[in-house]
Amino acid sequence: MARWPTVTPAVTPTVMPTLERARLRNEVARLLAQFRGVLLVGPRQVGKTTLARTFLPPGHPQYFDLENPVAAAQLRSPLVVLEPLRGLVIIDEVQHAPDLFPVLRVLMDREGPPARFLLLGSAAMALLRQGGESLAGRLAVVEVEGFNLEETGVSHATALWQRGGYPLSYLAADDAQSAEWRQRFVDLFLQRDLPQLGINVPAPAMRRFWMMLTHYHGQTWNAADPARSLGVNESTVRRYLDWLTQTYMVRQLPAWYANLGKRQVKAPKIYIRDSGLLHTLLGVAGGAELLRHPRLGASWEGFALEQVLRLARPDEAYFWATHNGAGLDLLMLKHGKRVGVEFKHADAPVLTASMRIALADLGLDALYVVYPGSRRYALAGNVEVVPVGQFATG
Repeated sequence: MARWPTVTPAVTPTVMPTLERARLRNEVARLLAQFRGVLLVGPRQVGKTTLARTFLPPGHPQYFDLENPVAAAQLRSPLVVLEPLRGLVIIDEVQHAPDLFPVLRVLMDREGPPARFLLLGSAAMALLRQGGESLAGRLAVVEVEGFNLEETGVSHATALWQRGGYPLSYLAADDAQSAEWRQRFVDLFLQRDLPQLGINVPAPAMRRFWMMLTHYHGQTWNAADPARSLGVNESTVRRYLDWLTQTYMVRQLPAWYANLGKRQVKAPKIYIRDSGLLHTLLGVAGGAELLRHPRLGASWEGFALEQVLRLARPDEAYFWATHNGAGLDLLMLKHGKRVGVEFKHADAPVLTASMRIALADLGLDALYVVYPGSRRYALAGNVEVVPVGQFATG
């Protein structure tokens, strides 16, 4: 079985208390100069507030946290409070004030405008609908996620895979504290965050469902078995899945379908987006246990998939599979090109019949086989084996 380099039972990365997120910060700064508002969306505890506060000094009066009762009370009369302000205004947890978006449209439409707005929220679809209806053409959206390999450095890939990218999990003093933080995060997400977002489902039921999803991680979705296990109908578990997707806990990777004269899979693939949370839900205590776990390959596939997607930034992303067994883990469309990616937790991946079929049927411009090794080498003219760290860093 392949081994990720330097995995040990206790991985303690040598990192600073905080990490620079230069690419992300520069992107936000660029968009603030171009648009009248920028909306940062992403799960809680992923660093949105830390990032936003780098644009204003501590204690600045133009920072409003809507989970703070004082700030929430101030913005009950938003036009009175916000209209006189100049420069950058930050509004955190903006999903708690849906009525604010029409007011922001008025303020953003002023000549100049005298103020620009940095909005932060953790409920993707609801926020995008609110912002899209009121602020179309005025608002740029940036998705903020946990740390990636570019930010931590490839030498810390093992810790990032094991602990996940949430800053307080990754930067914990040791693996035990990291695991404890993730367990508390899961508890608070189920008991507090979902109800605050208007998602009213009993925490034990959602926990059971979320744990069921770990067994679908890297596989195509089928609602029948989870519905039967939970004693609910399939539409209910589909709704649960959509809620976890909208709160950035789960990725639904859609299937690519082409007119090929072959029976193709149409259901999405399911991934727990953060590898550290996946390990918590699986009950994996540490690196040595992970190496023995039957979901090792699926765990690494999900981790590598997230790294590739976040650094490649494709226009569209899919997977492809036929009912005859041919498939492609990731199909990325970008700048008119089709790039395929296969994820192999193996020492030395080789060219397979499935890869040849994907190259021919999908008309790929290139195919990369991403693996946990350190050597880059060609398999064919347009097929290359690439270490995940090299792919992530370009």
